[in-house]
Amino acid sequence: MSERSYFKFSNAVLVAPLVAVISIWTVYFIELRLRINLNDYGVYPMSLLGLRGVVFSPFIHGSIEHLCNNTIPLALLLASLFYFYRNVALRVLVMGLLISGLFTWLIGRPSYHIGASGIIYVLASFIFFKGIFTKYYRLVAVSLVIVFIYGSLLWYIFPTEEGISWEGHLGGFLAGLALAFLLKPKMPITTKYSWEHADYNESDDEFLKHFDNEGNFIEHLEESEVETPKALKITYHYKRDSDKEL
Repeated sequence: MSERSYFKFSNAVLVAPLVAVISIWTVYFIELRLRINLNDYGVYPMSLLGLRGVVFSPFIHGSIEHLCNNTIPLALLLASLFYFYRNVALRVLVMGLLISGLFTWLIGRPSYHIGASGIIYVLASFIFFKGIFTKYYRLVAVSLVIVFIYGSLLWYIFPTEEGISWEGHLGGFLAGLALAFLLKPKMPITTKYSWEHADYNESDDEFLKHFDNEGNFIEHLEESEVETPKALKITYHYKRDSDKEL
């Protein structure tokens, strides 16, 4: 796959973030409109009923601040995922959702764990580690951008603040790391010049033959290009004198 066909914009780059953002805001609007609280649909650790939160919890948020904090990172990271890793993007989402949710269900505190932050950690972790593992310069650059923008998220995988589901963050981080190891997306074929190949031999390079050991340019002409002097050919033209008039 060439670089041009790999880094090709698709509708999913816009549709996926748009659907995700509309979904979480719609759920919050329904809660306000109907004056209900859907926190009971979050992940509740070690409870059979709490398992439904593995699927539903990313759509539920406790406050407008919580919702706003998750909206922009979710949209940007989803767009990055579907642009740079579109052939594995859906698998990353589904598997990341299940792994991070089940991890939270297993080790979480006895409380309802809600919010899309677990998915955000899945996306940030996957995009960062996968870019590093591929060693492809454009994807490594994306990884560095992720660190620059979202590097501070790393602190929240530890129990530093009350009311924050660090278990969900840790589960998302580990899920993204595991998926970066396991999933093998198709990578673009990087064009290599002749001197980048392992079997490159400088003595066989036609271009380098035009330079001496000190780097001075020497013009080498092919035998067909060298003009050989032609044999000198002399042609005599005899002019007959006309009869003189008497």
